[in-house]
Amino acid sequence: MYDQETILKEIRTKWAGKTVHFAKETDSTNEWAKRLSQEGAPHGTLAVAEFQSAGKGRLGRRWQAPEGSSVMMSLLLKPEFEPGYASMLTVVMGLSVAQAMQKTGIEVSIKWPNDVVMSRRKICGILTEMGLNGAKIREVVIGVGINVNLKEIPSELQDKATSLYLETGKTYDRIQILAQVLECFEENYETFIRTCSLSGMVEEYNKLLANRNQPVRILDPNQPWEGTALGINEQGELLVKDEQGTIQTVRAGEVSVRGLYSYV
Repeated sequence: MYDQETILKEIRTKWAGKTVHFAKETDSTNEWAKRLSQEGAPHGTLAVAEFQSAGKGRLGRRWQAPEGSSVMMSLLLKPEFEPGYASMLTVVMGLSVAQAMQKTGIEVSIKWPNDVVMSRRKICGILTEMGLNGAKIREVVIGVGINVNLKEIPSELQDKATSLYLETGKTYDRIQILAQVLECFEENYETFIRTCSLSGMVEEYNKLLANRNQPVRILDPNQPWEGTALGINEQGELLVKDEQGTIQTVRAGEVSVRGLYSYV
């Protein structure tokens, strides 16, 4: 059974996911976590659903998965740091999901900034949203969707997305994966808040970066260009060597990066 009780039993963290709210169906776990925040839910509260009627990905895209096939969760954070640092938490979560997969014995990599991929296709999407009270952070909500036991991918996404089941032929315990992600995230988050940078994670992240030392195309709306991805810096920006040999920093949220010949 995948429910509040069985999830709580598996969680071995100090604060991440110590309070779990579970629903068979919700609009979107991110929207639910924001409502929980307004009701006074504590830092580390987790919202988990089997089905989202209005799940969303980046750029407002719809995101849906059949019941019983995926991990769909949102983690509520109430950080003390300045709002300018919050966007890096998306990278922290991307790394945490990838590390959790590795610990489960699943070989994955990361397409910058936070897509966890297998066979150069995405198995996990992450959406981070922040609410402010004046100049201070009221909450940060990180939504995570992992394609675990999904048996098929819609035809329009088959070149970009896959699932653990489709890649390995095995079905996985979703609760164990969820618990492992929370464990990795809690550790990484505590590393992050010490410096409000990714300095303690850059090396680990770059080891998992699928695009590292690969040709990439920077989809800048003004002027697309090509270069070689070198890795990230302490702010989570991608370092790309352009065709003139100059190293440029690329910021997530401003432009997309693709592999030269494929999605990754």
